[in-house]
This record gives sequence, C-alpha cells and structure tokens, in this order.
Amino acid sequence: MKRRPIIAGNWKMHTGLSEAEGLSRDIIKAGIPGDRDVMLAPPFTHLTVVAASISGSNVLLAGQNVCWEDKGAYTGEISPVMLKEIGCQMAIVGHSERRQLFAENNSMINKRLKGALGYGLVPVLCIGETLEERENNTTFN
Repeated sequence: MKRRPIIAGNWKMHTGLSEAEGLSRDIIKAGIPGDRDVMLAPPFTHLTVVAASISGSNVLLAGQNVCWEDKGAYTGEISPVMLKEIGCQMAIVGHSERRQLFAENNSMINKRLKGALGYGLVPVLCIGETLEERENNTTFN
C-alpha cells in the first residue's frame, strides 16, 4: 500500500487568533495539491476558528497533543472527545518537544496513541529525535 504524502503544519505556540484564521484561509486560497494531504495543527485555543476557516476544504485539522482519557481531572490536557467535537481528524503524539521538555516517555505516548485511536483520531506519531540525532544522522539507530 502506497502512502499519500502529507504536508503537516504544526503551529506550536505561534499565531494570534485572527492571524490563525487568516493563515488558514491563505493556505486554502494557495491551493492544495491533489496528490497529498495537508494537515494544520494550530494552538488548541485556535482550533474552532481554524476549523471554520477550512470548512468545506480537504485540509485536515489536528490537535497538537491528545490525552488518553475522554474526561477527568487532567488540567491542561485535551481529550480525544474534545478534539473530535471541534472537528479534528488527527492528533500529534510524541513530538520531540513533548518528550524533551515535558519528559513524556514511550509508555505515556503509547497511552496517548490508544486514546487517539479509541476515538477515531488518526495519530501522527513523531519519533522524537533530538537536533543532535538529526544532525548526526543517528535518528533511526
């Protein structure tokens, strides 16, 4: 099975709300190549606005992370149910910054993967390389 290439834009903690709305509209106007998918992962606070901006297009919406639980006392997390309700089809899991800055390990990332899959979100599993690993071509080792 041949995979479709994906162009993924993880906006991290960048863009204000109106900037995110404009950027998402500009991406649509620029045109999406028919031979690949395009995914946008804006900050959580911008998901609703970006969802409205890309409505009717083939651009995919993603959360920058996802919790393994659908609800509960998990301050600062976002549940897969919340992401689905907003219109997300995907969620980033295991990003290198989450691994390095927030000490997320493979066990936690596995729980996040299961949380995403359990609610029909397509997880975008990041392998979590460091800059040094990438520069030394040792990522796959």
